[in-house]
Amino acid sequence: MRHKILTVDDSKTVRLIIRKTFKPFDCEILEAGNGVEGLSVAAKTQPDLILLDVTMPVMDGVEMLTRLKADPKLRNIPVMMLTAEGGRDNVLSIAKIGIRGYIVKPFKEDAMIEKVSRIVDLKPVSDGPGKVRTILDPIDLLVVEDKPAILQQFEQGLKHTPWKIHGVASQGEAIDHCSRSTPDLIVISLSLSGDSAFALFRILRANLKTKFTPIFALVVKTETDAQAQAQKIGFTAIVTKPIDMADLESKVAKAMNLDTSKHYFRSDGEFLIVDLPQNCSNPVLAEAAQYLAPKLAEAVDAGHSLAVIDLSPVRSLHLGIIKFIVQATQSCRELTIHLAIVGNAPLIAEFKSFEETRSWNFHESMEEAKASLKQGTHSAADAPHAVEA
Repeated sequence: MRHKILTVDDSKTVRLIIRKTFKPFDCEILEAGNGVEGLSVAAKTQPDLILLDVTMPVMDGVEMLTRLKADPKLRNIPVMMLTAEGGRDNVLSIAKIGIRGYIVKPFKEDAMIEKVSRIVDLKPVSDGPGKVRTILDPIDLLVVEDKPAILQQFEQGLKHTPWKIHGVASQGEAIDHCSRSTPDLIVISLSLSGDSAFALFRILRANLKTKFTPIFALVVKTETDAQAQAQKIGFTAIVTKPIDMADLESKVAKAMNLDTSKHYFRSDGEFLIVDLPQNCSNPVLAEAAQYLAPKLAEAVDAGHSLAVIDLSPVRSLHLGIIKFIVQATQSCRELTIHLAIVGNAPLIAEFKSFEETRSWNFHESMEEAKASLKQGTHSAADAPHAVEA
């Protein structure tokens, strides 16, 4: 359940700053402009915390606090007082009425978050149902690396994505960047001078803004001791140099729970197209297979019954590909989806060299496969049958 924080302050600017401060966290910010409004909102909503200004018109913070503590239904709501520098002594004098702390205005966002987190369990905003982030959504990626050539590799290797790469060269720059804007994911090079990479990791994990942010360690493949240390202290994942960008994308998707189905599935009019890439490794097939049944069900729900598996980019056949096709055709039979398969000539020849797959039907172009499906010359019943491993 989302926590409710009530801010009672006659300054719209202060209320706006508080709303902005807690925007990254899963909590509801309620507002009131004076003590009278504050008591009314508190009675209706029963907030988990009240941020109460001392000096306000109509009813000030001291009177509102007094009335809160006199009301059996409201007295247990934690209250934190807000005051200008000159009002610090006044707050201390009324602390005996019952407050959980105070903060002096103007305040820094980090200080407010730190104090509130002692009272309310702040958690980052979580994307709810229907708001699942995908591999094609923008992501802010912070790379902490002091070698410009490595930063350039990230920029070049990920330029096909909508991801924004921010490169910094030191621990201090990284901390400064995170204080201004919280990245979606952070990559820290373990080759930074001294122990600064591990020190930076500890600082980021101690900061509420980056406490739950995925943090990857970037390290040379042969430096096994550094990799073991990174795993031990809790880095989310290890990325090795030289960097395999496809592997990096996969690890980012896993760490951020991104929907990667758009890599493999797309709608083309009345057809569901399943695209398998040139690098059709077993991990890639496993990733595609997890979306197979849901995507076929979505197609049926949308009124479509035609699907094409496009193997034309694939250069080499292996058992994992055969198993994927068998799984797909079995699912299509269950849903009465008509399926066609596209493959390049060398790959089709490989299929024909195996007795178990020799009788499978293939098309050499997407146009041919679509025409076959629309003419009804290729049905789900003609699809490949199970093959023993």
